[in-house]
Amino acid sequence: MKIASRPRVIIRRCPTYDVEQIRRIVREGLEELDLRPHGRTLVKPNCVASGPSFPHAYTRPEFLEGVLRALQDRSDGRVRELALGERCGITLPTRTTFEGAEYYPMLKRTGVKHYHFEEEPQVEIRLTHKERLRDYVFTPEPVAKADFFVNCPKFKSHPWTTVTFSMKNYIGIQDDRHRLIDHDHRLDEKIADLQYIVQPQFIAIDAIVAGEGRMLTPIPRKLGLVIMGNSQAAFDALCCNIIGVDPYTVDHLRLASERGFGSLDLSSLDISGDVTLEEAQAMAKGFKVGLVRVEKYFEGSHITAYAGPPPEPERTDYCWGGCPGALEEAIEILRLYDEQCDEKMPRMHIVFGAYEGKIDAKPGERVVFIGDCATWSGDLHGRLVRVESLYKDRAEKDPYHAKHDDIFAKMVHVMRKFATTDPTEPLRLEGCPVSVAEQVLTLVELGKTKNPYLSPSEAVRFSKGYLGWQGKALMKRISGKPYQIHGPCERGQAAPEVSPPTLPDAE
Repeated sequence: MKIASRPRVIIRRCPTYDVEQIRRIVREGLEELDLRPHGRTLVKPNCVASGPSFPHAYTRPEFLEGVLRALQDRSDGRVRELALGERCGITLPTRTTFEGAEYYPMLKRTGVKHYHFEEEPQVEIRLTHKERLRDYVFTPEPVAKADFFVNCPKFKSHPWTTVTFSMKNYIGIQDDRHRLIDHDHRLDEKIADLQYIVQPQFIAIDAIVAGEGRMLTPIPRKLGLVIMGNSQAAFDALCCNIIGVDPYTVDHLRLASERGFGSLDLSSLDISGDVTLEEAQAMAKGFKVGLVRVEKYFEGSHITAYAGPPPEPERTDYCWGGCPGALEEAIEILRLYDEQCDEKMPRMHIVFGAYEGKIDAKPGERVVFIGDCATWSGDLHGRLVRVESLYKDRAEKDPYHAKHDDIFAKMVHVMRKFATTDPTEPLRLEGCPVSVAEQVLTLVELGKTKNPYLSPSEAVRFSKGYLGWQGKALMKRISGKPYQIHGPCERGQAAPEVSPPTLPDAE
């Protein structure tokens, strides 16, 4: 598909999660954009986490039901398959998250098929653009073969990329083993690379209740809006303008625009609907975004954080896409599950990147170095300590051979790390990045807080989802079906046709 030359964005008022109102609004949006689903039509929500503990982290089922029914209303018989698919946050089975989000009853009511992306074959997409991080990436087969792709993100802030609108929602089109590759200080470049896999013909974002400040545990902000469009760059640029963010400062948007995925200039798009941009901006005034450095985030707590630059300092002096942001999300998760989390945490010092300053740790205070790129040399409790970099160049990380550990393997790994490390010695966590899950488990061990993965309210749903996921994976292995398929794959009509914009001749 070609990127819309004159993109359009529609802003509509929708104060509540009323399915029929959402259905009507979305149907009218599809009509205004002259769009009809066809072929293999795939809807991608944002369902990174769900359930009572994460009520504002995901695209609501009422919103998706309205979208799905509107697509069915607009179908003219050319749809071969209408499906919804997602890979939720890593280590949690998508089955568990779908159940917590109450997607299954909604899917049954609408008669729509669903995909858990980590349970589908992962196919290879070759990349040829000059700025690519790698020559190929992997994505679930239903994504690669989509003919009509519908992106249904949640309107949220993000601690790593400022915002998570339409483009950032693409992290969920990769499974665990592939999404963590390049999820570091070059995360925005990774997101821009993922745009070459598929492009949505239609976008509808759940901005009825938006999420401020964070990704997994956002602060709810009622906006009462449904925003729709036909071009991701223009769509995300408008959403940025609504909350007072310059879209050119959001790196993955700027990079995608520079590579031909559409302009970020509002003068290049048509805006319509029953809410003006100015009215939407007034509704969102003071909206809190992400990008709080880890040192600032933990001021006043029992945790003192230190951050040096990542391995490629010419790009940035801070790893926005990796371990520091994961620690911020980890502490917020623990605060949800244990009201005494902050009181239980002992005084500790956590270090990221190539830090060169002083670590002001008193005797008995634990020091933790997180991430492969963590380095430091200095006096600690009266003796010289040297922490060397374990970082491997990204060229050594081959997606063909990528592996991942489930949450039980991570639990064992963290417990073994504590069991084999002298409590008076610094603790080192390897990984690039060290995931939110591992940092949650590390803080649980250090603070003896409640473990959210063992929470009675989550255990049954998690076990059911985990056994279903592993059971399906086992059956595929027994039948000889490969999980990862190498070589160029067949693409659907939603695969983008894109070329960098032509720059004006220098005068």
